[in-house]
Amino acid sequence: MTDIKTRSDNDLITLRKNEDAINELIIRYKPVVEAIAVKYINSPLEKEDLVQEGMIGLLAAINSYKKEKGASFGTYARRCINNSIQSALKKVSRLKDIPQSSLVSLEEDYFDDVVHLSAEDEYLAKESVSTLNSVLYEELSSFENEVLRLYIMGCKYNEIAEKLDRNTKAIDNAIQRIRKKLDGVAF
Repeated sequence: MTDIKTRSDNDLITLRKNEDAINELIIRYKPVVEAIAVKYINSPLEKEDLVQEGMIGLLAAINSYKKEKGASFGTYARRCINNSIQSALKKVSRLKDIPQSSLVSLEEDYFDDVVHLSAEDEYLAKESVSTLNSVLYEELSSFENEVLRLYIMGCKYNEIAEKLDRNTKAIDNAIQRIRKKLDGVAF
């Protein structure tokens, strides 16, 4: 059997199921990837990231090359490498245009609109809720609790007054008392 290093690109492509053939193509084309990546050196991505994206393009070329299409493997690989790098750059520039307020922290994992907390965060959240419950129970009157519940639900002062059969001044006073009582609570 002929040494893998002496085989042509087309021979190696026909052997692409063989790990040694793929490795040889990667070794041969890594300088090509680096040369293409250098063209984009003034982009938002660092050189290592550009090379990584180019290597992804090279692997895609190795897996999808068809000799029957007419282009040589080298030409096809260069096109795939370039396209992969350009796609990564487009993605980065799109992310740059996203308003900061719409970004989600990496520390929060959202799945089906449910926030999954770490055990520590979950414990702290339960402690905060427990503290809030006891403050609401101990510090607020039943009237103030009812005003707060309706206020949190989005009711306006006049709606709360109507539902509780009180005037709006009584509701405003209750909300001011609630704010003062909750202002000193540490969570």
